[in-house]
Amino acid sequence: MGISICAVGAAFAEDPGQGKLPPTAEEQKALTPKAVLKDLLAGNKRYAKGKLSEPNVVKRVKATSSSQYPKAYILSCVDSRVPVEQVFDQGIGDIFVGRVAGNVETGYQLGSIEFATKVAGAKLVMVLGHEACGAVKGACDHVELGNLTGLLKQIQPAVEAVEGFKDEQRNSKDSEFVEAVIEKNVRLTLADLRKRSPLLAEMEKAGEIMIVGGLYSLHDGKVRILNERS
Repeated sequence: MGISICAVGAAFAEDPGQGKLPPTAEEQKALTPKAVLKDLLAGNKRYAKGKLSEPNVVKRVKATSSSQYPKAYILSCVDSRVPVEQVFDQGIGDIFVGRVAGNVETGYQLGSIEFATKVAGAKLVMVLGHEACGAVKGACDHVELGNLTGLLKQIQPAVEAVEGFKDEQRNSKDSEFVEAVIEKNVRLTLADLRKRSPLLAEMEKAGEIMIVGGLYSLHDGKVRILNERS
């Protein structure tokens, strides 16, 4: 019988130096979406305190050489200051990570998330935005630059949806406006995932997965989970 991921996570909270390995098929199957979220947030607490687990790279490479059973899919920005696996104190074989500037969903991202959940068994989908996002700033300023232009247009609905700011505030120079757009962009992306992927929406409704949003602080490394559907 395998050791539960929850038990492993609890042990690491006390001793992050223990030999943590990626989930087995049995462990992944036994996980609930809430347990996965709890495990990721416990890992984030360790990260914020600078107490990361032993990476066990050699053992993990060997353990995942023929199969993988990740517990979550995290859609993140490409920002180099947000090292997703480290942010949640995860290692090889623990999570899927999709990255694109502005953490927006694309057809390819949707397909990847559907694979990760329906086929590969991941129990949690998280859209992770972050402080001072350069892509969001570009969208606030209506930047046009090659192929980036089309990507930033996907963030425009969030820019337009944020209320309570005067016209002269609605640009990247106003940090409060930028942060409001960053959060709105995460929320709209969550809504788009459910709208554009009936498969994900059905899995969430059935309790097979959770779809959540989070915001990463560049100042202290902590992740704040957004209230669902608010």
